[in-house]
Amino acid sequence: MALPPEPEHNEAFLREVEEEYRRDQITGFWRRWRVTIIGGVVLGLASLGGWEYWQHNRAQQAEADGQLLDATLTALGAGNFGGVTANLAKLEQSHVAAYRASALMTEAAVAMAQNKQSAAIAKYAVVLADDSLPRPFRDAALVRQTALEYDTMAPQAVIDRLKPLAIPGNAWFGSAGEMTALALVKLNKTQEAATMFAAIAKDEQVPASLRRRATQMAGSLGVDALGEVPGAEENNVNGKDKGE
Repeated sequence: MALPPEPEHNEAFLREVEEEYRRDQITGFWRRWRVTIIGGVVLGLASLGGWEYWQHNRAQQAEADGQLLDATLTALGAGNFGGVTANLAKLEQSHVAAYRASALMTEAAVAMAQNKQSAAIAKYAVVLADDSLPRPFRDAALVRQTALEYDTMAPQAVIDRLKPLAIPGNAWFGSAGEMTALALVKLNKTQEAATMFAAIAKDEQVPASLRRRATQMAGSLGVDALGEVPGAEENNVNGKDKGE
């Protein structure tokens, strides 16, 4: 009569069976999915390589665009307009938003230099319509477009358009506030206009020449803002007050 197998022999046998089962599972899985796995690895490596190349290519293109913009602006500063149109058209396609915006704003400036006001307005409108462009460029385009269209716009339309910028502390408060105040005068809202002019005169971030002009306008509307104007003594603006 055969003796029953010893416990340690049973455990060893079970371990061998389990290991063989795992090997069969692994090799069976590999046979079934090896093409997919290999394909996935290759695709992943290819994607990584493509991404790195794309990043490198974009960086190189951005550097080239920056150099082209610098060269174009230097040429314009020297009064050389040759080739400028082609350069700016190329920069309009740049993937760098700031370069695209700079190209459009420069084209508008060139158009104004050539007395092509409608073309300049159209370029500013393109900047305004592109939400992907940085806000400072769009704000500048809004002010400049409004300045060009001011004489043909209804006063209230000017006020409504510039409302977001005609606020003390805003980078464009001086220009936007001045046009807004003048539009208020046209609407016979002289008190509101005077208040706006006075606010411009008191804003130290506004250029001194604009502050002096705002002071004079506020004074003509019955508001004294003379003491807030930088450089007023040199221009004898405050001379009477100090003399008295």
